[in-house]
Amino acid sequence: MVDLKSFIASSKLLDSARKNLSEFLDCKGLPKWASESISELLINQEYDELNDRFFKTSEFGTGGIRGRTVGRIVTKAEQGTNDHPIPEHASIGLVYVNDFNIVRATIALFKHCKSFLNKHQRMHERPALVISRDTRCFSKHFCELCASTWTRLGGHAMIFDGPRSTPQLSFSVRYLGAIAGVMITASHNPWHDNGFKAYFADGAQMVDPHASSVIAEFNKLTLEDIVKFLDVDLSSVSILNDYADKAYLDAVAETVLDERLLKSHSPSVVFTPLHGVGAISALPAMDRFGIRYTVVDAQNDQDPLFSTVKSPNPENHEALALAVDQARKCGANVVLATDPDDDRVALSARNKSGKFEYFSGNIAWSLLLDYRLSTLQRTGFLNSENCQHFAVIKTFVTTPLIEKIAANYGVKCINTLTGFKWIGDKINDYENSLISQIFQKEGGLVIDYDKTETKKRRELLRDNSTLFLFGCEESYGCLSSDIVRDKDANSAVLMLCELAAYAAQNKKTICDLRNELFDKYGFFGESVLNIYYDSADGAQKIANILDSYRADPPKIVGDAAVVKFVDFQQGTICDRDGKKIEKQNFFFIELANGCRYAVRASGTEPKLKFYMFCESILQATLASTREKTDRQLD
Repeated sequence: MVDLKSFIASSKLLDSARKNLSEFLDCKGLPKWASESISELLINQEYDELNDRFFKTSEFGTGGIRGRTVGRIVTKAEQGTNDHPIPEHASIGLVYVNDFNIVRATIALFKHCKSFLNKHQRMHERPALVISRDTRCFSKHFCELCASTWTRLGGHAMIFDGPRSTPQLSFSVRYLGAIAGVMITASHNPWHDNGFKAYFADGAQMVDPHASSVIAEFNKLTLEDIVKFLDVDLSSVSILNDYADKAYLDAVAETVLDERLLKSHSPSVVFTPLHGVGAISALPAMDRFGIRYTVVDAQNDQDPLFSTVKSPNPENHEALALAVDQARKCGANVVLATDPDDDRVALSARNKSGKFEYFSGNIAWSLLLDYRLSTLQRTGFLNSENCQHFAVIKTFVTTPLIEKIAANYGVKCINTLTGFKWIGDKINDYENSLISQIFQKEGGLVIDYDKTETKKRRELLRDNSTLFLFGCEESYGCLSSDIVRDKDANSAVLMLCELAAYAAQNKKTICDLRNELFDKYGFFGESVLNIYYDSADGAQKIANILDSYRADPPKIVGDAAVVKFVDFQQGTICDRDGKKIEKQNFFFIELANGCRYAVRASGTEPKLKFYMFCESILQATLASTREKTDRQLD
């Protein structure tokens, strides 16, 4: 019998990892494979691996947890009887997304929801939870484990009969009247990652006070609280049927502004879900409007290893290579690619010379916004008298071109912190404002927001509150619905197809529309730099760099002086509606030459992100302006 405690005491581990490992092994009821995995790593002196797994306890962030599920080294006990790359068990480790942390997050969420119901005199109500999942390693298992834990705690859990998208989860929380929702996904992260994303009753990712409460409950839990829920029991779990799918697809279809245009000038599209869930909803949505498309069959396989791409992130041009090649061969003009959980979409389009050009999220959403505002203005729904009651919402690190377009139509543009949860939170403010206004005007009348017909609800928001028109972020996510409260690639697919139809009606390409946009508003250059720190001390390195900005703010960058330095951790910063923006370790720097850049830590991956923007008046040609702007960005 190996004395693991002696191995730990004499090992070359970080002090925190040594302490955490010892406490972990003290827990009664650990599965045999878990202790065998630790034993194997210790005996083989895999100290870097153990440090990465145990240097700290997993932290439940404001959106949930996300990180490695499969270790860099997979032990024999974790591999189990599986003879393929995906092990039988998610890798053991306090900081990993595995059975232990899925149960822990579920218990914490349940405790908050039960407390919330009690506080609002609904103590006898059984908390209802909707859970969805993508196609990643262990997503099905984590979904079932979450549902099992919730029902064993006394709640009502509902899961789909297979994978579904993140936006459908967001919609279903509201549609099914649940107190919360969970999406098992790591979005576009590498294949070895997974996550637990938490939503509240409004259908948006949780923000305070809910997020802080769940975090507090998560931090209180011990291993002894967790191990008794590790066995899965689905006997009391409800399986959702196709009525939930139909309701969501109806909501997606409502994002189309001109159905006749879409049908009369249907674009030819190549679509790829990049091995994820995108085809489940995007294809039926396109079928409804008669859009002509083909699918990249090799990437329509729900492969958790994402075997045809280096990364399943549609922001990377390489991920679209098979789709673009297929479009060249079949004569399609538009390529659309969704990420594994189907909340982001990338666009590539054929120009007049026949070459395919890639569009950043910033430019794709700018094109969509200008088209949609001009269409609403042309139909009379948006005019100079009511435009101040409309809102476009974007993140601070999304192109300022969005603000210029909104201003051109007299529509206010709200900036939020990075993350679509903040956009969802603003939509919730406008919903609550409407309900309050109607209550006061109509002598105590309470409206059912979700059951009010869409056209009527939009008119009520426009006339009594603020009507949310469009939300977007630079990382390829957008939304135009107030019923879905997270970025939605399925509605984005339809909106981009409508944009392509508009271009075709005017005998233009989407590339032509982009060039006209720059003629109208000026050229907006952009660049994003990611620096990865994927190790046990990576988080500290990122924190050190951010702290250095605060301790010694830059005075000059290249040849340009810094003219404005905004620290979102200091002072009070409000959005355009006067709402205080939550403090965050995030900086925005403006330079004398008109360029600007932002610095922040990623909330989903171990990296530091720099977002750079540069605006230029169009010179003699677009090419020369782009070249000049690119030099400034460099």
